[in-house]
Amino acid sequence: MLLYPTVQQLVVVRMETLEVKKSDFSRILSMAELLVHEVEHALSQDEIVRKRVKDIKSGRVKGKSEGDYYEYLKKRGIKAC
Repeated sequence: MLLYPTVQQLVVVRMETLEVKKSDFSRILSMAELLVHEVEHALSQDEIVRKRVKDIKSGRVKGKSEGDYYEYLKKRGIKAC
């Protein structure tokens, strides 16, 4: 019993040509760019929160109360001390 296919058993897959209207391609490209932007934004949230925490700790950001800061951090998934 062979575990791997022989060269004769391999199937060659041929790519077919796909025609897309220019307007459809532009729409698809726009959606792809939007998705890339959304992923980039989601991945940068940690840095944004770290900067905000640093601003809060340094006193550069004036808030209504310490409770407001803790609520802000809680909404972003950070456990306050």
